[in-house]
Amino acid sequence: MDIIQILKHDYQRFPADQTYSIYAKDVFFKDPLNQFRGIDRYQKMIGFMQTWFIDAQLDLHDITQSDNTIKTRWTLSWTTPLPWKPRISIPGWSELSLNSDGLIASHIDYWNISRFDALKQLFR
Repeated sequence: MDIIQILKHDYQRFPADQTYSIYAKDVFFKDPLNQFRGIDRYQKMIGFMQTWFIDAQLDLHDITQSDNTIKTRWTLSWTTPLPWKPRISIPGWSELSLNSDGLIASHIDYWNISRFDALKQLFR
């Protein structure tokens, strides 16, 4: 199975049963809230989401590859564990860079909304 197919399956199952073997051990990750290096930290972040995000979904809208760069467009949504259970939805895209071994060396997420607009969804 090629990396595009693996990513498609991972998006469908997110955050459960992710394929961490497609990432370099020293993968660089960045999103509007986090920035770190290492597959262990990446796994802990996904584990946090799996524990605290209720009914998390990562809907994949598009995925393309050009040479060593994979781009995805997606919407991440979940229900927060607050008493009024607001649903958060963040549309965005990712740029994944592959190393010479074909592993993801860099995973950078971008949001189509501001952090403030994401936070405001808690109070609708």
